[in-house]
Amino acid sequence: MPDTAAEQSRGAPAIARARWSAARVAGWLLAIAAGVGTAWLAYWWTERVSIERLRVNGAQRLDVYAKSLDNLLDKYEFLPRLLELNKDVIALLQDPDNPALRRSVNEYLERVNRQAGSRTIYIVNLQGVTQATSNWRSSDSFIGDNVSFRPYVQDALRGAPGGFYGVGTTRLEPGYFFAHGIYLNGRMLGVATVKVNIESQQRDWAQGSDQVMLTDANGVVFLTSVPAWKYKTLAPLAGAVREHLQTTRQYHSYPLEPLDFAHESMRDDGTRIVAIRRPGDPVRFPGPARMLAQTRSLAPRNWQFIYLSDLGQARANAQAAAVFSCVAFGFLLMLFLYVRQRQRSVAQRLQAKADLQNAYNNLEAMVAERTSSLNLITKSLSEEIEVRRKAEQLLHLTQNELFQAGKMAVLGQMSASITHELNQPLTALRTMSDNAVILFERGRMDEVKANLQRISQIVARMGGITGKLKIFARKSNTGLSAVSVHTAVQNALVLIERRLELDKVEFRLHISNEDVYALCDSNRLEQVLLNLLTNALDSMAGSARRRLTLDVYSDKERVVIRVADTGPGLTDEARARLFEPFYTTKPQGQGLGLGLAISEQIVREFGGLLKADEVEEGARFVIELKTAQQETA
Repeated sequence: MPDTAAEQSRGAPAIARARWSAARVAGWLLAIAAGVGTAWLAYWWTERVSIERLRVNGAQRLDVYAKSLDNLLDKYEFLPRLLELNKDVIALLQDPDNPALRRSVNEYLERVNRQAGSRTIYIVNLQGVTQATSNWRSSDSFIGDNVSFRPYVQDALRGAPGGFYGVGTTRLEPGYFFAHGIYLNGRMLGVATVKVNIESQQRDWAQGSDQVMLTDANGVVFLTSVPAWKYKTLAPLAGAVREHLQTTRQYHSYPLEPLDFAHESMRDDGTRIVAIRRPGDPVRFPGPARMLAQTRSLAPRNWQFIYLSDLGQARANAQAAAVFSCVAFGFLLMLFLYVRQRQRSVAQRLQAKADLQNAYNNLEAMVAERTSSLNLITKSLSEEIEVRRKAEQLLHLTQNELFQAGKMAVLGQMSASITHELNQPLTALRTMSDNAVILFERGRMDEVKANLQRISQIVARMGGITGKLKIFARKSNTGLSAVSVHTAVQNALVLIERRLELDKVEFRLHISNEDVYALCDSNRLEQVLLNLLTNALDSMAGSARRRLTLDVYSDKERVVIRVADTGPGLTDEARARLFEPFYTTKPQGQGLGLGLAISEQIVREFGGLLKADEVEEGARFVIELKTAQQETA
């Protein structure tokens, strides 16, 4: 009995140790199982999220590509109908043997094709024979070609607008063809066809490892980001389909071989997992690449966009997530063991707490000091901003006064010619009024009436002159608006008209009949024009030949005004200091040297440019302003 008890007492710790070991082993096994489960969950979740991102990104790109292609085709859809409005096109279809008509229509189609940016435009008769084309100057012109076998021509001849993608039979150049019947009084005379190049769409398709393809109703790939896939098929073509394509020569003589393309599975979101071997994949590659395929139909053309996203990156992301989860789980496990084994003393915790409190107090002091410094800086900046604002206001007021002084100086220089311009009608008014009294006393009422009418016309003319001076002398506002360049030119010419006559200056004005509008201020533009015209007249004072030229022309973006004279021109020194304030080449007392400096600043405030061109004779100044649309009330 004693031996049995002793054995039992010695065996109890062994049993306890065995149980502890078993518990440790079970704990480790549970931890490993948890790690494996976490890795699998991370792999599954990351792959799912990556594929969803690929789907969302692909759907967005498909929307962009589809809208871009639709917008391109919609832009040209109206063009064949437009040709029906040309009377020469109608006349040529009625009289195809008229060479003058054919040349006129060829030139018209060439011009429309160039302006529209299409590839080719041509007209065919009811037999499908081309009568006129925009490429009539080329050696491989379409004139005389029979295109009646093309589906788009057949559709148009049946009365339905035709649309068709195909490879050209003459130049082997692919494009999309629009066709529409040409009618006269309800009777069809022929078909107008427009060919548009859509190959440029491929350049913006898919970046990186993703690919895009556009297929027709038969599954033929005719646009793709992968050149090796072009004119391949998603599946082998049926005999009847291949025969039809050969008849219409839609893809010329391309063999239309099938791609290594297979559908593997359909996902719940409507996308598919497909397997396809891509160009450049090594031979040792285990098989066709697995990709996420998304489709988008383009009605009514029965085309289909297919966007292929490489799943290799999603798989790599999932593997990386699984590895990361294993590493993270191991790190957390090691951290747990480390925390369990490490004992922190109470003194260390108290010391750490004291250090943290001290750091917190120091941080508050530093924040308070920094806040005070920032307040001082903010106050200083506010004061500086206020000083700058007042300086800018003063500068603006000074500039306006300088502009006004410049105008007054110009008016002073013109005072002699203006006084002469007003003295003549005043003398005429006095004479005619005295004559009217005498005629009235003699009872010659008809002549009195004619005298009074003439007096009224002279007064109106004097009012026009003084009105122009009054408008020119007033201060300008600072706002910009659409200003009639024709009106500004005429107002400036009124003020120098008399001087042109006195100085015997030949004046030439080149301006379009249609009014031109520039973005500026009318009064300040007239000031610039008057300054340039006056300077030109001053420079020609000693010239044997005096000719002043004013040119105005415009395009969609700018208005250009050029003032040229036949004076002595500009020296190198004058050209270098042209817009320098108070610099002048005129004799003392005849100019302040501010005219060009003020004019250059005015044009620059308009957002334009004032410069001097180099010319062989005389001088030429050029004003460039932004074009503006006419403002209506």
